[in-house]
Amino acid sequence: MRADAARNRARVLEVAYEAFATDGLAVPIDEIARRAGVGAGTVYRHFPTKTDLYRAVVENRIQSLVAEGRALTEGVPAGEALFVFLRSLVLQWGATDRGLKGALGGEGVDVESLIPETEEAFLQLLGDMLKAAQKAGTARRDLDVSDVKAILAGCFAIQEAKPQDAERLTEVVLDGLRTG
Repeated sequence: MRADAARNRARVLEVAYEAFATDGLAVPIDEIARRAGVGAGTVYRHFPTKTDLYRAVVENRIQSLVAEGRALTEGVPAGEALFVFLRSLVLQWGATDRGLKGALGGEGVDVESLIPETEEAFLQLLGDMLKAAQKAGTARRDLDVSDVKAILAGCFAIQEAKPQDAERLTEVVLDGLRTG
């Protein structure tokens, strides 16, 4: 890839991430091209469909989350890492990144079929954190990773519906994940 083409691709990805984060998935490709300062043809050369563009953006974001989660498990006690991670996902990422929130919450895009390896890495991380918390006695034993992902989607919905109460309500939900 030529240097200018690589710069254009990187710029499109950066702008697409910002657009999806602030405006959700409904942003048209032409608008992303305009914001990136390139023609729509440039976007389509790198990403033939909006799904291809979205896949690249979301894959990068989820991989970043997985890396952050793995680093978190190194520095936070096993019994608390799951709770710290979920809180961060909802209150930091969920509050500012509508595209990622939509992807993790299953809104409009089936991430599992779009980027199965990335989705599997995310679920593996959640599962590892859940098992560690269960082993430490801080998380309920009757939960599995699909329950945690569903709870995460519910927390995203709370964040969307009542952003002013998201922190308090997220803590209520997280308390429900804890052992008695």
